[in-house]
Amino acid sequence: MSTQSQKVAVVTGASQGLGAAIVDAYRKLGYAVVATSRGIRPSGDADVLTVQGDIADPATAERVIAAGVERFGRVDALVNNAGVFVAKPFTDYTRDDYATVTGINLAGFFHITQLAIGQMLAQGSGHIVSITTSLVDNPDSRVPSALASLTKGGVHAATRSLAVEYATRGIRVNAVSPGTIKTPMHPEETHGFLSGLHPVGRMGEASDIADAVIYLENAPFVTGEILHVDGGMSAGH
Repeated sequence: MSTQSQKVAVVTGASQGLGAAIVDAYRKLGYAVVATSRGIRPSGDADVLTVQGDIADPATAERVIAAGVERFGRVDALVNNAGVFVAKPFTDYTRDDYATVTGINLAGFFHITQLAIGQMLAQGSGHIVSITTSLVDNPDSRVPSALASLTKGGVHAATRSLAVEYATRGIRVNAVSPGTIKTPMHPEETHGFLSGLHPVGRMGEASDIADAVIYLENAPFVTGEILHVDGGMSAGH
């Protein structure tokens, strides 16, 4: 069971894919984890507390951080993994698309990060990692995705801004910028096309992103970094 000295990570979008891999990686590191998503189920692991909720709703962020502090006494890391990706020609985006993508990718990042940093300031240390997309730096005409760039590009910029704002107060802020990763989000029949978007000619694995998050967790001199884990996408084609 958790003790007050055990470190605690909060992971959003934690029920499957990248989120589930990141939860497992933090548990292997010895952290307790607060795992949240809309449909997440209770865990049999006493050191994994699950909280159901829509991350776009500020009340979810409040419940998640409060539950982590109540159960484990602290929050040492926040991984903003929850995200939604809608690829469409720009003029085809609907108001619902806009509301959904900005709600999860921007509001979801903003509310829980604000609360986590408040807790970390009280503790004197902490680490934020956000999962973005390499399409921010390297748009691709084959994948029209301006809403992803609008929202995740904002997270890129906020990552660097927050890193500088809190650098002297023990809080580091970084991001991992993936290429396309094999997760339930991408049906098998799309894998051939998606593999071709990367110079290395294949998609990434969830473990590639989880390993990058843990590298940043264990890198005390790294802050404000956008770590590209994208099979060379950000280097060019």
